[in-house]
Amino acid sequence: MKRNWSPDELAAHWTLTAAELQLLPDRVDYNRLGFAAHLKFFELEGRFPEFPRDIPTVALSALATQLRLSPSVLACYDWSGRARKHHRAQIRTWFGFRPFMHTDRHALHAWLHQDVLPNDAHLQHLYDMGLAWCRDHHLEPPTTGRLERLIRSAAQTYEHALFEATSERLTPAIQQRLDVLLQPAEGDHTADTAATDDDTPVTTPFALLKTDPGPVGLASVLQELAKLQRVTALALPSDLFAAVSPKRLQVYRTRAATEPPREMRRHPAPIRYTLLAAFCWQRRQEIIDGLVDLLVLVIHRISVRAERKVVKELLQDLERVDGKTTLLYKLAEATLAQPNGIVKDVVFPVVGEPTLNALVKEYRTHGPVYRHHVHTSFRRSYSHHYRRMLPLILEALAFRSNNTAHQPVIDALTWLKTHRDSRQQFVPCQDIPIEGVVRPQLQEL
Repeated sequence: MKRNWSPDELAAHWTLTAAELQLLPDRVDYNRLGFAAHLKFFELEGRFPEFPRDIPTVALSALATQLRLSPSVLACYDWSGRARKHHRAQIRTWFGFRPFMHTDRHALHAWLHQDVLPNDAHLQHLYDMGLAWCRDHHLEPPTTGRLERLIRSAAQTYEHALFEATSERLTPAIQQRLDVLLQPAEGDHTADTAATDDDTPVTTPFALLKTDPGPVGLASVLQELAKLQRVTALALPSDLFAAVSPKRLQVYRTRAATEPPREMRRHPAPIRYTLLAAFCWQRRQEIIDGLVDLLVLVIHRISVRAERKVVKELLQDLERVDGKTTLLYKLAEATLAQPNGIVKDVVFPVVGEPTLNALVKEYRTHGPVYRHHVHTSFRRSYSHHYRRMLPLILEALAFRSNNTAHQPVIDALTWLKTHRDSRQQFVPCQDIPIEGVVRPQLQEL
């Protein structure tokens, strides 16, 4: 109980009642203080202290003050003698508890397997819940070491059963495909490498699946699509881990990710197949999430590059014109004064030809003309380079939404997937779901 005790907490949890004072031994001071410390500790924790250091110093001082004793007398208390055993028996009877028996071990194992281990694999959490279970059943828990061994035994038994059950659900064909992930792929040095038993660098599909997408670009998208295709080709049952909690599944995924292929190959078949399946199961979801992020970033990059290119081209010819309102007024006044006159004779003397050219160039950097240039540059980049990724993405991903506002986008994606192999360059607009997908200003282009 390593915590900071406030005066109110000490008064609430470490104050001896009149009935408890009647339980204390009458003669020896250290037995009285030892009994009181065991009594209040058990009331608070549901177990007995194993060592003097388990009792908080401030709590011991508070008890000693109530008994008009010095806290140092506890040093004389015999922690392995018959007096302590007798004190513990008295305290158990006082609180209605009994010792932990062999039959209770089986009950604890069964409870852990059924209610705890499917959702939590953290040993400290299991230990704390084991103590709580003993307290709920009015049992004095076993010692810390023995309870930890019971917890570890239950966890290992459960895990072994889970490995066996998962492995049995995998067909021989799936198991063979999982084993292929651990086999060196000779001649492929495009990703992280794993060492064999003789420390020779080789690349395995399993090591490739662990790699990050890399820099944003078409190559990264194609690489992630290849990973997704490899994981999907394993054909793992859709409900393989339906009864396994996400926390435990994440533990197996992390364990597999941190082990090199040579270590994975050394595991017994049930462990190897379960770890590989858990890794691929979650890796598939991660790859899909990363693929969507890459797709968004690639499209953003195309848009930004197209806009920068157009802006750069326009800025080369741009000459900003000052006093546009006055110039336009003079231009309108001269035109109205001589509506039948020749532009060269009527307009140019008022607003020179270079000024009009500058006005036209400045206008081109805004409005629909600018948007048209950006859209054309964007389309050129997609059609000549990035178009390779669209059919593959449509084939690999399934797009769904339960939001009616997004349904037009889902319809458009469905249309694209249906016509991804079409070579038709021009399609009537009424046949394409545009409304709610393409912004109106882009439809005008």
